[in-house]
Amino acid sequence: MKRQSEDSEMQSLDDKSKTATPDMARADQKAQSPPSTEKDSYEVGWEGGEADPLCPRSYSTLKKWRITLVICFVSLCMTCASSIYTATYQQMEAELGNSRIVSILGLSLFVLGISFGPMALGPLSEFYGRRPIYVISWTVYIIFIIPQAVAKNIGVILVFRFLDGFAGSAFLAVAGGTIHDLFDRAQLQHPISIFSVSPFIGPSLGPLIGGLICSYLDWRWTYYVLIIWSFVLWLAIIFLVPETFHPVLLRDKARKLRKETNNGSWFAPMERAHRSVAHAIGNSLLRPFQLLFLEPMCFCLCIFAALLHGILYLFFDAFPLVFVNNHGFNLWQVGLSFLGIGIGMILAIFMNPVWNNARNRLVQKKEQETGIQGASEPEFRLPAAMVGSLIVPVGMFMFGWTTFPWVHWIAPIIGSTIFGFGALLLFTSIFGFLVDAYPTYAASAMAANGFIRCIFAAVFPLFGEHMFEGLGYQWASSLLAFLTVAMIPFPFLFFRYGKLIRGKSRFAKK
Repeated sequence: MKRQSEDSEMQSLDDKSKTATPDMARADQKAQSPPSTEKDSYEVGWEGGEADPLCPRSYSTLKKWRITLVICFVSLCMTCASSIYTATYQQMEAELGNSRIVSILGLSLFVLGISFGPMALGPLSEFYGRRPIYVISWTVYIIFIIPQAVAKNIGVILVFRFLDGFAGSAFLAVAGGTIHDLFDRAQLQHPISIFSVSPFIGPSLGPLIGGLICSYLDWRWTYYVLIIWSFVLWLAIIFLVPETFHPVLLRDKARKLRKETNNGSWFAPMERAHRSVAHAIGNSLLRPFQLLFLEPMCFCLCIFAALLHGILYLFFDAFPLVFVNNHGFNLWQVGLSFLGIGIGMILAIFMNPVWNNARNRLVQKKEQETGIQGASEPEFRLPAAMVGSLIVPVGMFMFGWTTFPWVHWIAPIIGSTIFGFGALLLFTSIFGFLVDAYPTYAASAMAANGFIRCIFAAVFPLFGEHMFEGLGYQWASSLLAFLTVAMIPFPFLFFRYGKLIRGKSRFAKK
């Protein structure tokens, strides 16, 4: 059996992936083709290529989407858990006697756990498969919610918030790879688009769900609801999500053949690969930082995405101040105000065909200039980011300068909707650019992006309340808006000069 080119498989992933992860970019590097040489006659592969019934890409459309939706809902649940906690502050502080900044630390620690988890957990699925990582990590995630639900002091909650974020982050590390296991290049766009929005919608839903619970029940019920919700999803994982990682399935096939034929010559490619778990994790930890600090395009775009993610989590401090103090909102109404961000992000997803058409036009122009069929450049992913970079400051300024008591409450929510719309355009465009510009190191580029985004999201809430109270709602929002204005040139500069910069890069595609 002849092994498919790793570079070819990586490029296939990079063309469509918008949410690559440390595991996703390696999702299909070792998928096999039918036997072609006598030398490899005992190497196990897919019979008839991807039409083999054992190959996940031969599953029915219904089964593929069933698996995809389960992992999307799990990702949404996990990220929702990061922010549902913010609705418990008042009751929790009254019972446990901690300060507000300590309460906010619980939000930051959860997101900090998410930042470290993918680098450590992502490579493990290369050796053990997707399903064991899903089942074990989600089981641990549920177990770690229990101490938070029954905690008698804030220290227990803080420790297990971090551990919970770490365990739950496995889905962000592995789920994108599962989608690539299931769908070929032509089918990948829609499932990836749906998965890409779920981790960003989750934080917008958390305050609403938590606000409704804490308005009528004890704050500990937020954890009870999370346990019930997570357990239902655990059952869905157990019964609806099979193993999909091609190399592991081929290994299982080889083991079965050895047993049935009593011939030990049968083998799967991964059984001949001399790689250690420690080496894989080491690369997963080191290379993202090489890209982040040695590649100016990666650094600038990752900082832009991180700033937006930090602002998103800072809103968990700002919205209660604005809508309680100015408009007298109660807890569940404050939660409802976060829906504006989520609606903006959903609207941005529906704009995908526009950006795909824009990219296709650029590709066609490139084909005419070069005479090369399918000629493309990573910079063709950036038009959405260029538009998004202009929209985000508009949303921020509108939010900030409508936070007066005499201005109707819908105005700042509309501003947050505009922010959410522009932010998701930037997120998806930056993701696409990174995996196209760094095809060999796409996983590391996205790991760098995810890490720095979560670091910003962990830090921003710690100073958000003090900043909004000290500067005032209008100027605090304007300060953040001016930071986004400072980032506007980057997508435009990289669209114009990205190819020149890549030519001098150690890691980027030339």
